[in-house]
This record gives sequence, structure tokens and C-alpha cells, in this order.
Amino acid sequence: MKAQRQKLIVQIVQEEFIDTQESLQKALEKRGFKVTQATLSRDIRELSLLKTVTSTGEYKYAVPKLNREELKRESSSVYTLIADAVVSVDYALNTVAIKCHTGMAQAVCAKLDQTGVENVVGTIAGDDTIFILMRTEQDADRLVRELGAIIAR
Repeated sequence: MKAQRQKLIVQIVQEEFIDTQESLQKALEKRGFKVTQATLSRDIRELSLLKTVTSTGEYKYAVPKLNREELKRESSSVYTLIADAVVSVDYALNTVAIKCHTGMAQAVCAKLDQTGVENVVGTIAGDDTIFILMRTEQDADRLVRELGAIIAR
């Protein structure tokens, strides 16, 4: 139930303008999830949702994600390096493991550090493997999905 609710919260925040916990609570109720304010606060904290400023100056909830300015452009050096050097990406709890071609892990890790991945506690790279310690399991899952989308192309 909790996992389904949190997955729905992420979907709602990504698809709708949610500026308060009350508006999120109403959106959940429309979809059949009745939650208390305390539960919703806990979910927001566990999902590491952020309040961001829109172009009109309003605040809204947002899902933290990899800063993808350069990753949006397939011709950028960061995107190209990840697409070419990363073999696979997976996670266990809040630790992301990135397997790279031999000798490429430190270069990929340095580029990821430069992109400003949110909610990273720390990174370490060997010859062909990078470990990234994320704040939460949800952060790790999100990063794996985003990097997986790049290497799948």
C-alpha cells in the first residue's frame, strides 16, 4: 500500500501543479487514497520531494532528479560519455552500482559529480565500477532509471 501510494505521489507531482500538502492530499483522494497529513508529510520526506520555483514565481513540489541540462542534449560530452562508457546500472537499498568499460569509471564518476546529482551522500570509483551512496532508496531508484534511459538508447 505504501509503495503504491508513494509511486502515485511521484506521478502526481510530475504531472500536476502541486503547491501544498493539501492539494497533494486532494489529488490522492481523487485516486482513492485517503491519507492523513502526518502520513503525507512522511511520504514527502521519504521521497525527498523538493519545493521549486516556477517561471511565474510560484512554488510547487518537484521530484529531485539528475541535473540533466547537458544530458538532454545527445551531443553533450556528459551524455556521450555515459552512453558510451556505462555498461549497466543497478541499485541495492540506497547504493547505486554503475558498471563501466574497463578504465572508464573514474571519468564517468567525475562527470556525474559535475552534473550535480541531487541527494548524493558520496561517490567512489574504481577501474570499472562506481558506487554512489544516495540519501534514500527512492533516490537510488530514480537515478538508476534516469541513467538506464541514457544507456538504453
